[in-house]
Amino acid sequence: MKKILMIFLLSPILLRAQEVKNIGQLFDSLKSQPVSLQDEFRVQQALTGKQLAYSKLYPKVDLFGRYDHSSKAAAMLPLPLNDLFAYKADETRAQPFSENIFRIGTSISMPVLVASIFPMAAKAKKLVQSAEDQKYINLLKNEAIIVGANANLTYLQALNKALEKKKSSLSKTLEFVHIKVNNGRAPESSLLKINDGLHQIDILKNELAIQQEGVISVIKSLTGISLEKPINIEQVGTYQAGVIKSLDPLRKKVDANKLNYRAEKEKLLPSLMLQANYTNSFAKSYNNNQNINKDYTTAGLVLKVPLFAKDQYAHIKKSKLDFESSQNDLQKMSIELEAQAEELQKSLLLIESSIQLYKQSVEDKDQLLAIAKVSYKTDEISMEDYLKYEDDLILEKSKLFKAKAQKWQTLMKLSVIYGNNIEEIVK
Repeated sequence: MKKILMIFLLSPILLRAQEVKNIGQLFDSLKSQPVSLQDEFRVQQALTGKQLAYSKLYPKVDLFGRYDHSSKAAAMLPLPLNDLFAYKADETRAQPFSENIFRIGTSISMPVLVASIFPMAAKAKKLVQSAEDQKYINLLKNEAIIVGANANLTYLQALNKALEKKKSSLSKTLEFVHIKVNNGRAPESSLLKINDGLHQIDILKNELAIQQEGVISVIKSLTGISLEKPINIEQVGTYQAGVIKSLDPLRKKVDANKLNYRAEKEKLLPSLMLQANYTNSFAKSYNNNQNINKDYTTAGLVLKVPLFAKDQYAHIKKSKLDFESSQNDLQKMSIELEAQAEELQKSLLLIESSIQLYKQSVEDKDQLLAIAKVSYKTDEISMEDYLKYEDDLILEKSKLFKAKAQKWQTLMKLSVIYGNNIEEIVK
C-alpha cells in the first residue's frame, strides 16, 4: 500500500522530469489536476442534491423520549368510557393517571401525495446532467487551450529559428562587408547597419523568449507540466458541425429552473401525509402509587391545505424570474455562438488558403534573398536594399508560422462550440 502511495505521489514529479512525447500525456495530466477535479466535485454536489430530493419520498422514522409533569393527574393514554367505569368500580386497581409520566416511542411520517416533491426530484436530476455536461465542456475548453498554447509555442520557436537563420546570414554578410570596407569599396556605415540588424535580432529573440515563458506558464497551470519545447501534434480529424453542444449545460439549467417554478407553484396544492406513533408510558398511579406501564398506537392521514402563504407567493415569483432569465440567457448565447461558429468556419477556410499562399511567398522571397546577396556582393544593389530582402523573408515566415497557429486555435474553438471530442481530432 505504501509503495502504491509513493508511486502516486511521485508520478507528477516523474512526468515533469521525463520528456513529454505526445499531446495525450498533457490531456491525461489535465484530468488529474485541481482545475478538472473541481468540476468532478460539482458533479458530486449535484448528485448529493439529487439524493436529498429523492429522500423526501421515503418515510421518516424518529425515536423519542418525553417527561410530562402536570399539576393534576393526567391520562397516560386515551381511555374509552367502559374502561373508565371499570376502573371506578374497582378503585384498588392502579388507574392510568399520574402527575409525572415518562414516555418513549417511535414516530413515522411519509408523504402520500405531495405534488411538489416530484418536480423537485426531476429538477435535481436535471442539475446533475447539467453539471456532467459542464464538466465535459470545461474539459474540452482546457484541452483546446493546451492545443492552442502548444501551437503558439511552435510558432514562437519556429520564428526563433528563422531569426537564428537570419542572424547567421547577416553574420556571413558582415564578414564580406569587412573585406569591402578594408578595400575601400564600402563606407564604414555599412558595418554599423549590419551590426544594428544583428542587435535587432537579439532584441526580437528576447521578446520571443518572454512570450514563450508566458505560453509555457499557461500549459503548466492546466497540466502541472513545464514544457521545454513544443510537442509535435497531428490533425487526425476535424470538427463536426451540428447542434451547439457547448450550450447543453445551460439547456439543462433552463429545464431545471422550469421544474423549480412548477414545484414552487405546486406547494400551494393540498398535501396528504401519513403519520403514525407508538408510545409506551411509565408512571405511578395517582390513586394507589403503584407502578403502571401502558402503550398505545395511533395512525392517521393528515391533509394540509394552504390558505394563505405570503412567502410562498414570493418564492413563486422568484422562481419564475429565474426561469425566464435563464431562458433569455440561452437565447442570447445561442445567437452569439451561432454567429461565432459561422465566422470561425469561414475564417478556417481563409486561414488554410493563406497558409498555402504564405508557403509559396516564403519560397519566392527565399530565392529573392539569394539573388539579393549576389547582387550586393557585385555592387548591383545597396546595403539598404539587401537588408530589405532579409526583413521581407523573416516577416513572411512569421506570417506563415502565425497562420498555422491560428488554424489550430480556430479548429479548437469550433470543436468546443460543437462539443466534439478533441482527443479524436488531435494526436
